Amino acid sequence: MERLILCGGGHVSLELAHIAARLEFELVVIDDRPEFANEARFPMAHQVLCMPFEEALDALGSRDTDFYAILTRGHAFDKECLAHVLRGQYAYVGMIGSRTKVAAVYKALREEGFSQEMLDGVHSPIGLSIGGQTPAEIAVSIAAQLVQVRAQRGPGAVRPPQEPGVLCTIVEKHGSAPRGVGTWMLVRPDGTCAGTIGGGAVEYEAKLHAQELWQSGGPEEVVEYDLSHAAAELGMVCGGRVKVRFEPRRN
Repeated sequence: MERLILCGGGHVSLELAHIAARLEFELVVIDDRPEFANEARFPMAHQVLCMPFEEALDALGSRDTDFYAILTRGHAFDKECLAHVLRGQYAYVGMIGSRTKVAAVYKALREEGFSQEMLDGVHSPIGLSIGGQTPAEIAVSIAAQLVQVRAQRGPGAVRPPQEPGVLCTIVEKHGSAPRGVGTWMLVRPDGTCAGTIGGGAVEYEAKLHAQELWQSGGPEEVVEYDLSHAAAELGMVCGGRVKVRFEPRRN
């Protein structure tokens, strides 16, 4: 699962956290102010770090699947966070701010030796241009950009977590099934899931089958699901078939 690291715990971060919690991100919030970085404010977060930004980023390390949203209270902190992120690994980094503020941060970073090519890869001003004004509207634009970048990376860009459960992977697709080959969902022994293979009837049936397979101690297998009949019954023109591999991971 990708981590979404929110640098800053202000109003936009709070709105974004609510949305990101529904988007299958491992949410991390960092801020150096106790009133903005606490579990009561961000109960949906996997981790909340109240410490100086650079110390928090050092503690987290970096992965090539990490998404960063830099939403601090001032351009000095934005610059500090962006410089740290650019020195490590990441899949996405975006920074909030007006074009004037962004230009000032970029100028300072160029003077520190960061290339223009590296800065061109930063999404700033952050989010898709949909005209958002309120914190909630801005959060929607950021969330949409996160989904867009993640979709462009494809299902194989993120590795399933290494933990016990049944890994369900789409290995074959025909027609207009919602998710493509390589999409995965891990069904844990307690029934909770990481990832998704598209929601709806197929995911529901796959989850039930994975739980049965885990409880029975059965071996790896492939199951085919046909969406065509259900689509026809609902008067839909779409349908399709998918094959899902069920791989128990007991170690």
